[in-house]
Amino acid sequence: MDNHFSILIIGAGTGGIMLAAQLNNKHPNLNVGIIDPADFHYYQPAWTLVGAGTYDYEKTKRPMKDIIPKKSTWIKDKVTKIDAKNNQVETSSNGLISYDSLVVAPGLTYNFDLVPGLKQAFEDPNGMAGSVYTDAKKVWKDIQNFKGGVALFTQPTTPIKCGGAPQKVMYLAEAAFKKQGVRDKSKVILATNGGVIFGVQPIKETLMKVVNRKNIQLKFGHQLVKVDPQEKIAWYKLGDNVGAHNEGVGVETIDKDGLVGIKYDFLHTAPPSVAPKFVQDSELANEAGWLEVDKNSLQSTKYDNVFGLGDVAALPTAKTGAAIRKQVPVIVDNILKILNGEKATNNNYNGYSSCPLVTDYGKMVLAEFDYNNKFIPDPKLKRMLVFNSDKEHWRLWMFKKYALPYLYWNKMMKGQDI
Repeated sequence: MDNHFSILIIGAGTGGIMLAAQLNNKHPNLNVGIIDPADFHYYQPAWTLVGAGTYDYEKTKRPMKDIIPKKSTWIKDKVTKIDAKNNQVETSSNGLISYDSLVVAPGLTYNFDLVPGLKQAFEDPNGMAGSVYTDAKKVWKDIQNFKGGVALFTQPTTPIKCGGAPQKVMYLAEAAFKKQGVRDKSKVILATNGGVIFGVQPIKETLMKVVNRKNIQLKFGHQLVKVDPQEKIAWYKLGDNVGAHNEGVGVETIDKDGLVGIKYDFLHTAPPSVAPKFVQDSELANEAGWLEVDKNSLQSTKYDNVFGLGDVAALPTAKTGAAIRKQVPVIVDNILKILNGEKATNNNYNGYSSCPLVTDYGKMVLAEFDYNNKFIPDPKLKRMLVFNSDKEHWRLWMFKKYALPYLYWNKMMKGQDI
C-alpha cells in the first residue's frame, strides 16, 4: 500500500465519500486515500424513521467496500495521531501515512461519561431508555412496549449531530402512542437547554403549532447532568432559559441537591458527543476539542493544506448531511487550487444546513438555514416541491422517506450534484 497520498481523507462517512467521489470525478488520476476502519456505511438520517417503525434498518447500511469510490484507495485502519507539522498521520496498523493535503472528516463520537448513568440506562434491555443515534430498533421496541406514564425526550448540552432528531422522534412517538391507545394516559415532555423549539423563526412558528396540537410540554433551560437508571429519573441543572416554555400538561419534578429530577417511564436522548480523541489531542483543535477551521473556506486556521469537513468541524451551524453537501464543493475547489500552487480563495460556504423535521406519520417540515438562522430554501428543492418547506406537508414526508435515500446512495455518494 502507498504510504503517501496527494489528498488524504480521514473518515468514510457522508463527507469523506462525497469528497473523494467529487475529486475522482474531476481528476481521475489524483492519488486519493481514505482512512476508515468500519465495515459498513450507514444512511443515518433514516434511523429516526427506523425508531418509529416506518423504515427497515437493513436498508440503511451497505458494505463499505461497495461505497468507497473505485479510483480512491481505502486504508481500513484507525487514525491514532495527526502530525500536521510534518504532513502525516499515524495509524494503528499501517504506521505513518503522509499527504500533500489533508481533509479531516471522521465525524463525532460519544462520551457517555459526561452524563453518568446514561450508558447503564441504555444497556438495560428493560429500562425503556435509548436513542435512535445508537440503536433505533430498540427505540421502536420501547415505543411499542410503552403502556403510559411520562415519555421524556431530552438531549445533552454538547453539540450533537442533527439537532432536530430528538424532537422528530418525539413527534412520531406521540403519534404511535395514539395508535396504541395509550396517549390519553401519557405525558410527553421535551426537556432541553435551549430557549426556543427551533432557532429559525418560520420553523419555530410551525413547530409550536405542532407542540400545542399534540399537547407536549416544553421544559427549556434544562441541562441534563445525570440519569438514575434504577429509579428512572433524569437529573437536570437549570440554566438561563428556564421559564421560557409554553403552557402544557404538567408533570411533577423532584428537587434535590440543587438539581431538578424528572421521573420517566420512557426516555429518549441524543448521546453526549465529542470529537474523536486524535482530533482533541491534535494542535488542529480549538479549546473545546473540535477541529478549528475558517467557517467560510473550511480551511484550518493553523495549516493551509488541512481542511475540516462535517460533524468534526467547529462550525456555528447544524451538523447534518445537508451541510456537508454544501461544504464539499468548497473544499474540492480549495484543494485543487492548493495542488496547483494557488491559494484557497473559495469562501462560499455560508453555513447552509437543513433539518427534515418529521412532525407526524405522513407530515414533515424542512428547515433550511444559514449561519444567521435565516430561512433560505434551496432553489432546486423549491422548484421540485413547488411550495415553501416551512409548513407541514405530506409531500415533504415522501421526500424524506423515499427521495432523500435514493439521492443519497445514487447521487451524493457518487459525487454528483443534487
